[in-house]
Amino acid sequence: MIDTVTNIILLTMLVLTALAIVRMERLFAVVMLSGVFSLLSALLFVTLDAVDVAFTEAAVGAGISTVLLLGTIALTKPVERRARHTAFIPFIVVLVTGAALVYGTLDMPAFGDPNAPAQIHVGPEYLARTPDDIDVPNVVTAILGSYRGYDTLGETAVVFTAGIGVLLLLSGLRRRREDEEEDQA
Repeated sequence: MIDTVTNIILLTMLVLTALAIVRMERLFAVVMLSGVFSLLSALLFVTLDAVDVAFTEAAVGAGISTVLLLGTIALTKPVERRARHTAFIPFIVVLVTGAALVYGTLDMPAFGDPNAPAQIHVGPEYLARTPDDIDVPNVVTAILGSYRGYDTLGETAVVFTAGIGVLLLLSGLRRRREDEEEDQA
């Protein structure tokens, strides 16, 4: 019961934060609220016993993404420019996509169902094979580091590439400021 109340509170806070982000015009406030949204998501993942996902969300979503977005704001104007068109078509696209996603989840097993395919086929297989295949006592670490190693490497490469991109953009900003200072002198 208390888990359900906690999840509802966190989901409500996530929705309110998302609505606040959509309504904001100051980009700095949007970035800060995006970090808050990521931390709330991480808390929700913790309540769902997905601590590894929560850690990743906190590190990448709230940490690295916030730093990268702040670096990007240094290269742009601090206020969002008003759109000249209505957002009716994007709104319809979002509604159709959301409806398709909800429809895709209708035949999923109930949360925590012990007879779900993942619990009957995949989970026991990993639990049985991990000590012999990898010799790592933590099954989650073994799965992320070995069985899903290429996926984890890909995620790391994406974050690394984004960081390099922001560093390149910031170095261009420094050169542009130095050129402006030389022109003024």
